[in-house]
Amino acid sequence: MREQLLFFDKLYFNFYKALKSEEGKEIISITDGLLNFDKINEVNEDIQIVDISSLSGLDRLQYNAELVFPKFPLNTIFIADKEHKKLFEHELRYCFEDFVDIDLIEDIDVEYNDVENTVKSKKLNHRKIIDLDSDEIEDFVSSFKNQIYGHQKFKDDFTELIRNFRVFNKLGEHKILSLFLMGDSGVGKTEVARAIHKSLGGKKKLAKINFGNYSSDNSLNSLIGSPRGYIGSEGGELFIRVKDSDIGIILIDEFEKSNSTLFNYFLDVLESGKMVSSIAEEIDLNGFIIIFTSNINKDEFPKRISPELRSRFDYKGYFMPLFHSHKEKFTEFRIKNIIEKFNKNFDFELPENIANDILNRINVSNYKNMRDLNKKIKDTFVKSVMELLAKNNE
Repeated sequence: MREQLLFFDKLYFNFYKALKSEEGKEIISITDGLLNFDKINEVNEDIQIVDISSLSGLDRLQYNAELVFPKFPLNTIFIADKEHKKLFEHELRYCFEDFVDIDLIEDIDVEYNDVENTVKSKKLNHRKIIDLDSDEIEDFVSSFKNQIYGHQKFKDDFTELIRNFRVFNKLGEHKILSLFLMGDSGVGKTEVARAIHKSLGGKKKLAKINFGNYSSDNSLNSLIGSPRGYIGSEGGELFIRVKDSDIGIILIDEFEKSNSTLFNYFLDVLESGKMVSSIAEEIDLNGFIIIFTSNINKDEFPKRISPELRSRFDYKGYFMPLFHSHKEKFTEFRIKNIIEKFNKNFDFELPENIANDILNRINVSNYKNMRDLNKKIKDTFVKSVMELLAKNNE
């Protein structure tokens, strides 16, 4: 079985291809190898990467794939278009141990650990806010505030919240710190969770669940696993995400889009301080922070969320759109952050003035939604690097 299959975003495929070319690596299609197995023997694992996207249209995919992949050199790197991810995860599950997204901008060289769905231990080695000493908590607060642009009142409130939480958690009176953040899409709600994760030194992925994907009647089984004897009984997505993270924080995005069954489940989680799966596995969440985000406004909040659940949230806040000055600071920080990651992961030296060049190409006034602004930053960065690569090859 091969170690992993990497998935690329087709919007950035040319960028990825150009970067690999700079490293002396060529991306080839698996199609020639399917037509002539002798071509597979000619693959050079040191300088060639095999794109298997074309397999998505193959009849009897699983059967044919299990015949083809063993013929490739042992350390061959395989990639595929992300739009085929669900298909390949199922049909190629006996060919690859892991399925990993390539995120060129957020985490340029992401590495995922294998997820063990059958772990029985209730203890997880997550770093939590309650683990920090006095000096570390000051560093945490400073780092967190520097990563959140605008929303000063929330930052001050959150600082007070965590100080109180740490005290009452030690007294055994407060197990989970829960925040419910409202506001329009792209105003920075999910960035709060990412900033906490980063400020606590997270190396793995943030444990994030989007409730926009959990609106069906069977959503609870998908989240915490089906009962024994059913497909999915080995564990649900929530348990997988938490186990595969290293920081005591969970982000529940678009919380209002789910149903009363899941609302009641999280009501129980906040009351007990534990997650319980469908097969009675428990995970102790003592010391965790759970952030619930929603695009609803303050008037909708009491109509969409039950009184029992509302009373369990330790903090309820509404995020307004950022001011122009905050968007400028965010853009400058984001560009420098991307450049820093790029320089650490690729053997291609970027000129010192590239940050200012990218910044001058972006008019932050055109963007109210921070996700749209972030996408513009990414696209502009990619365009600038592609231009540099083109000049180098002239």
